[in-house]
Amino acid sequence: MANGIVGEDHPGSVTVAKDHGIPPAAPSEDDEIQSGYCFDVLLRNDLVKLQESSACYSVITKGFFSGMGEDMSKNTKIVAIHKLSHSSFSAKARAETYQMWEKGVAQKCGGNANVKYGWYGCSKEEICEIVTHGFSWFTKTAAGIQNRRRICLSAAKFSFDSVLCSKVDDSGLRHLLFCRVIMGKEEVVTGDCNGQFQPSSPEFDSGVDNLSDPRKYIIWSAYMNSHIFPAYIISVQAPFLRVGGTFKPRSPWLSFTKLMPMLSRRLGPSEMASLEKHYKDFQVSVLTGKF
Repeated sequence: MANGIVGEDHPGSVTVAKDHGIPPAAPSEDDEIQSGYCFDVLLRNDLVKLQESSACYSVITKGFFSGMGEDMSKNTKIVAIHKLSHSSFSAKARAETYQMWEKGVAQKCGGNANVKYGWYGCSKEEICEIVTHGFSWFTKTAAGIQNRRRICLSAAKFSFDSVLCSKVDDSGLRHLLFCRVIMGKEEVVTGDCNGQFQPSSPEFDSGVDNLSDPRKYIIWSAYMNSHIFPAYIISVQAPFLRVGGTFKPRSPWLSFTKLMPMLSRRLGPSEMASLEKHYKDFQVSVLTGKF
């Protein structure tokens, strides 16, 4: 998904990108407003549904499934892809801020802002908040409301990680943001970053878990609404992540050892092996603080 596909120099313009890219987040003639979907309020103003026949839909779909792996792709369905029109005053302001920072980081880094695309999986409610107000400085955890030090996105070829981070809604769907991310000069960030909430020096702009082949993109809280440009919402069905056949388990947590026997009744051996491998990779990244 990283080479030779349609891209954008900034929100609202289209060029051919040599190293990465996705069609822009501005509406086009082959798209239509879809009302009555799960993002009812946003759909009236801010979301445009992509047609499956559009080139943009095809590129995003191909990239998403390449990051899921062959076996998991067979058990995952994209229900809809919406792009953000950024039509409200605040959304336009955030888009202009992003463009300004992209140009500024490019000048700082010798002409290349090192823009990447990344996935962000969360709840439908959080996505609505991000689209309406931007990323929040606070996050809900098991311990209560806490200050957010950073935003972690999955690299484009690791969409599976963000699917695991997403939360199923009342209609059984999971939602991911597909974002344009200003990375600039990257530094390796590990789990023992001692409360780091900004680059370790003015030399750096962002963090990664691995410089040569990053799985995670880390944007510090001070830059989360200037260096991340949410462009698309992908809504998917992932039945293999359902718990007990229902979308509302009594507890939000279920151990992997308990989940696997449930999934084995629905999935074949190859799918189970692939899921286990993906989950173990994801678990290692969380335990080592590289998520």
